Amino acid sequence: MERILRGIMRYRVLDRASMVKQFQEVKDNPVPKAVFYTCMDSRMIPTRFTETSVGDMFVVRNAGNLIPHSQHFIDEMTSCEPAGLELSCVINNIKHVIVCGHSDCKAMNLLYKLKSKEESSIEQRRISPLKSWLCTHGQTSLDKFLEMKGDFNKPMLFIGETPQRKFVAYIDPDDKFSIEDKLSQVNTLQQLQNVASYGMLKKRLEKHDLHIHALWFDIYTGDIYYFSRRAKRFIIIDESSYEYILSEIRRFYS
Repeated sequence: MERILRGIMRYRVLDRASMVKQFQEVKDNPVPKAVFYTCMDSRMIPTRFTETSVGDMFVVRNAGNLIPHSQHFIDEMTSCEPAGLELSCVINNIKHVIVCGHSDCKAMNLLYKLKSKEESSIEQRRISPLKSWLCTHGQTSLDKFLEMKGDFNKPMLFIGETPQRKFVAYIDPDDKFSIEDKLSQVNTLQQLQNVASYGMLKKRLEKHDLHIHALWFDIYTGDIYYFSRRAKRFIIIDESSYEYILSEIRRFYS
């Protein structure tokens, strides 16, 4: 708390005036362009690595950047994550949903361990809210990951914005990342399918008026990857790929 209080005092001296100016420009009617779902990991600072500012996007964070599938709820408003979808996509009419996973995700590392029946037992879930959360909402990702049986040269199939719009993914074909990081990438893509499961978004998705994207952040290199449906894989966002990614977004989401 002492460090946080010192930070607040520095903010008052260095940044408060400029932020108040931004708040005044946005006033009472900000127009965010995206909702950004990511992990609560303390190393993830999405507004910094996307260079976004006041009023640019909604941010929803939890353990493992999970968005529960609509099948888990009788009422679509019984969880923070779908409530965030409604606030951003229905009430505020934003056009882009972004899910961002990352390397060395402690939630995904634990999810990988939960493939053990002993670790994911009912008794364990009763005493661990985190295990219960992951077993309930990360199981689909884990099942899909385990179906690969370690052979990531094979393609994985995901449902996209609509059941008719599917996409293929090759997970870490260059074998650069750990097995848990591979699971993290699978999980990030699975959330796109989960987002699309909500009936309140169906019409906009069918009209291509709402778009769902996947990013993945390598916390050790600072590199950010974009899932390219054209390339069927996560590709690094840099000077050599920027135009390629931009052209795909314009083509696919126009």
